[in-house]
Amino acid sequence: MIDKIALTLLIIGGINWGCVGIFQFDIVAWICGGQTGIISRIVYILVALAAIWCISLLFRDTDTDTAVTNDSV
Repeated sequence: MIDKIALTLLIIGGINWGCVGIFQFDIVAWICGGQTGIISRIVYILVALAAIWCISLLFRDTDTDTAVTNDSV
């Protein structure tokens, strides 16, 4: 569950950075009242924490998570 939340936050952050790079428009700042607004800063911090969490996804053993057992057949 935490993985999905973290990935969702990273998608939001990626789309935001794409808009900043392409259009020079910060969606989070626009929605939340500027880059220095407290809500914007909280969103930026949550995206950063999600990115740190997702680093662990690179090093997890996913073979055991997706293995199909013979009991279900």
